[in-house]
Amino acid sequence: MRRLVIAVLLSALVGVAPGLAAGSPVGRWNTVDEKTGKVVSQVELYDQGGKIFGKITGLTEPNNAQGNPKLCTKCQGADKDKPIVGPVILKDLGASGDRYKGGTIMDPEDGKIYKAEVWPEDGKLKVRGYLGIFYRTQTWQKAS
Repeated sequence: MRRLVIAVLLSALVGVAPGLAAGSPVGRWNTVDEKTGKVVSQVELYDQGGKIFGKITGLTEPNNAQGNPKLCTKCQGADKDKPIVGPVILKDLGASGDRYKGGTIMDPEDGKIYKAEVWPEDGKLKVRGYLGIFYRTQTWQKAS
């Protein structure tokens, strides 16, 4: 009986070990303007079926000059002309070593979709989007 309990516990630990080793990006993160250092938006990352997804949950300036909610005018498909707060911008990121890869990120400013990977580093989240061999990395801060 004791061996059975130990075997079950070890099996459970092996199943979650990759996620634990990588550190979980799940939670709320602030995106930061690289030039001004100011928070631009808040993104909530969540686990769905073993993959990481992320949606915009808030903007520092949610309304345009006319006082209306900012819209994703350059987005494609179902997100086109919808409020920027709400759409899922990170999709299908799976654990791979110490990172989460294999998914995509959508930039609501230009509507473009890029291959993506994320990883926790020093209490922050590194978010990288790829276009072919070129990439850009942002640093997101943990939201309080």
